[in-house]
Amino acid sequence: MSIYCVAVFLCLLSSTWGFATHHEHRHSGQKERDSDGAYSPRDHLHYDEHGEHRADFDHEAILGSVKEAEAFHQLPLEEAKKRLRDLAEKMDKNHDGYVDKTEMKQWILRSFKLLSQEESEDRFLEMDIDRDGRVSWKEALADIQQDARGGEMPDDFDSDDEEWVREDRLIFEAADENRDGYLTRDEFLGFSHPEEVAKMESVLVRHSLDEKDSNADGKINFQEFVGPDARDQSQEWLITEKDRFDKDYDRNGDGFLDEKEIAGWLIPDNNEMADDEVVHLFSHADDDQDDLLSYDEILEHHDVFVGSEATDFGDHLTRLDKFSDEL
Repeated sequence: MSIYCVAVFLCLLSSTWGFATHHEHRHSGQKERDSDGAYSPRDHLHYDEHGEHRADFDHEAILGSVKEAEAFHQLPLEEAKKRLRDLAEKMDKNHDGYVDKTEMKQWILRSFKLLSQEESEDRFLEMDIDRDGRVSWKEALADIQQDARGGEMPDDFDSDDEEWVREDRLIFEAADENRDGYLTRDEFLGFSHPEEVAKMESVLVRHSLDEKDSNADGKINFQEFVGPDARDQSQEWLITEKDRFDKDYDRNGDGFLDEKEIAGWLIPDNNEMADDEVVHLFSHADDDQDDLLSYDEILEHHDVFVGSEATDFGDHLTRLDKFSDEL
């Protein structure tokens, strides 16, 4: 699409704009959202704003815990290597002395799951004000209200705040499997990380349609995708978004996002992220380039996997049997 065509299209958008809106925010109980409303992929902080690689992401992908990744850096080097070898043996599912790419991917996917559970548990404990082991909508709402005003309870909400509450209420109710008005620890994952729970997919898609599908045709066109915020953006931005819409999300090329394509846009692909991380780790540690990581190669590059001095592994190394059950 030429710059001229984009400029014309932008003028048309400005004059024919629908009423669908979208908000960029972080739900009090939920993960970061991108500006277009999609859930931020777990690897969105793999590189910083300057394009510099963040080793912490690799460490978390191996350890499955932010807390343990932080603690691992405090261990003496030899102790860190000893514990890393214990983990390598757990990664090596066929016990052949090597970790292949499939085994590494399975391990990373397990770590992503554990990281989400850890984040969810932290949010659950923050929201469970009365410490009864469950979160009510009243408790969730109180947290949302505080989050909306930077930690202070607001006297009133503006229209954006009300939309956040409506969306959170829908997700809360969908996560409440037994419809008792409370979320248990297990149910809470569907509220804090709905993009990680399969049964929540239809809820997210339906909400996106309610929010963006201004002509109520059950799908999202490009005008609805970019929303009214596009009128304040540059032509280059619009070109980039159109390219992303066409190449990344509109898989059948019909100019619309159907429900399946909307899900593909909203929900990060953990498999794709795990594949990318496998490539990254092997590029740094597979010294003989045989597509296998020996235990020695993993230990030689311990700084890639767990940090230069790496962790009080906590539960990870005191309950290594849990990895066997989860893989």
